[in-house]
Amino acid sequence: MYPLTTYHLHQIFDELDRNKDGLVSVEELMSLLDRLGLQAKRAELELLVGDKALNFFDFIFFYQTLNRIIVQENTCEIKEHRAEEEDLRKAFGVFDLNGDGFISGEELRIALGRLGLWDDEKRCGNDCMQMIGVYDTNSDGLLDFEEFKEMMSGDSLESS
Repeated sequence: MYPLTTYHLHQIFDELDRNKDGLVSVEELMSLLDRLGLQAKRAELELLVGDKALNFFDFIFFYQTLNRIIVQENTCEIKEHRAEEEDLRKAFGVFDLNGDGFISGEELRIALGRLGLWDDEKRCGNDCMQMIGVYDTNSDGLLDFEEFKEMMSGDSLESS
């Protein structure tokens, strides 16, 4: 998403300034946020605005401030997503014992046994294949990383 130009901001300002007094009031901003489906408390908006209304130059500053906040929040979300993805890749590596990019029933059985999560080897082999089968979307008998992510999130079970 690209930042708005001064021309576009002026058009938005003029549209928001319903009473054409050269100011955009907190009420007019609240109306905009409501139309966008965004929730804001009046007190919070007044704190951001600093006054009861914004002239055009204050409106530009207000927009730039909101834009910076949104960019920072998006950057934080991207970093969190990358960290989660990295954690999942490490967990995947615990189960992908031969490093081929797939988890077989045998690898799952061995890894669960090493982690002390399963003792009955005979039953575990069948159960491990059934576990893989639930998330094995391409029916190759193996879990790739994307299928493993689904398994860890539990999405396939919820939609079944």
